[in-house]
Amino acid sequence: MPINNLHLNPAFSQDKKLTDKATNFQQLISELNKKDIPESIATSINSDIDALNGFSGSVRDMLSLFRKKQATILKTLEKELKLVPKNHYRNLWLALGMSAFGIPLGVAFGISMGNLGLLGIGLPIGLGIGVVLGTSLDKKAKDGGKQLDVVMN
Repeated sequence: MPINNLHLNPAFSQDKKLTDKATNFQQLISELNKKDIPESIATSINSDIDALNGFSGSVRDMLSLFRKKQATILKTLEKELKLVPKNHYRNLWLALGMSAFGIPLGVAFGISMGNLGLLGIGLPIGLGIGVVLGTSLDKKAKDGGKQLDVVMN
């Protein structure tokens, strides 16, 4: 079952943020049309796109709806089909690396040196660890054919 295209209200074409989001979203739709998506998931995605196509509120509300629908679609694709956009795991593990590895390392450095001002030295180390782990997971997803050829903003 093909995924519906995005047809925004012409009144929204004046806003640059919204047109950029719509272009990025349309790239996601074209990538999904290249994949073999089960009918139940395609129906769910089509209902989200129909909600976007039929929206006639303010630009601010439309941007909010875009974010919600995009997050919903990406979460469904990740959970059900294990499909992720480019750099998904890198972005995820960047934050996790800083919090899971960086802060404990910073505390360990600070306590061992007797100066808790060195707490911040662990954050860049955790950032590096997170980027390396995330990049390796992105490469694994790409090699397995589970990565969409689109970068989500």
